[in-house]
Amino acid sequence: MQAAAKRGYFTASPSVQSERILYTPSAFARSSLLHVQEVGTLRALRPHTSRREGLASYLCFAVTQGEGELTYGGRRYPLHAGDVAFVDCRRAYAHSTGGDERAALWSLQWCHFYGPSMPAIYAKYCERGGEPVIHPASLAPYAALMTEVYELANSGDYIRDMRINERLNALLTLLMETSWHQGGGGSAPRKLEIQRVKAYIDERFAERLTLDEVAGRFYIDKHYLARLFKEQVGVTLTAYVQQVRITHAKQMLRFTDQRIEEIGAQCGIGDLNYFSRVFKKLEGVSPSEYRRVWQPDEKNR
Repeated sequence: MQAAAKRGYFTASPSVQSERILYTPSAFARSSLLHVQEVGTLRALRPHTSRREGLASYLCFAVTQGEGELTYGGRRYPLHAGDVAFVDCRRAYAHSTGGDERAALWSLQWCHFYGPSMPAIYAKYCERGGEPVIHPASLAPYAALMTEVYELANSGDYIRDMRINERLNALLTLLMETSWHQGGGGSAPRKLEIQRVKAYIDERFAERLTLDEVAGRFYIDKHYLARLFKEQVGVTLTAYVQQVRITHAKQMLRFTDQRIEEIGAQCGIGDLNYFSRVFKKLEGVSPSEYRRVWQPDEKNR
């Protein structure tokens, strides 16, 4: 069997050398999955600047050597070997390699990708404190993932679009994990503090739990607690209480025959109408509909 032809393109100019794959995903991948558009590496031969805007794309690139600068959102971010950038290419951006000294000229590993969920994912990334430039403890996981995407895009794997989707999701997870609390909000004492608050809520979800009550229990200013909880958990304290209550309600709806109003009361929401509203807001269906669909049918077991 003849080997599949390589689709990598090597290009060179007076300023840069690059090796890339231009990828055309299937219609299914384009409409339903995260899909790669271009992936490759770049080595600067002399100082240069690359500018773009209006691309339906998201760019992640890692500085593997040298230094440079990213301009994005009206700000300039210095970049050094080991740094990672993540930007929405619909907005104007520019990246420039270092100065005249050859030692400062950079090398990059990069990936352009898109998917129907990307605008919402990037908005969540920014909401949780993600910055256009992050400084991970190690560049190796980022480099490994982008290398895997490159190799998959260059392969004949018959489910490569699914595998590329998986690797891009892993890259996004890594970006979220690394960038969260870049300002120091994720220090160990604060994380421990919030874990204690979560454990308290998990144990006492059926009781009357308000921000004031929980803050008083832990002798924390309520405004500080609200900000710290949202930063580290990703939702407000009130939303987390509701999630815990509804999770327990779902268990009871599925595996007991208790009346819905009794279940709501045992989960800390005594008003049936309010319980139904909260349940439908989180699950998309009413408690009775959830029970009808999800409760085991013993006669068929």
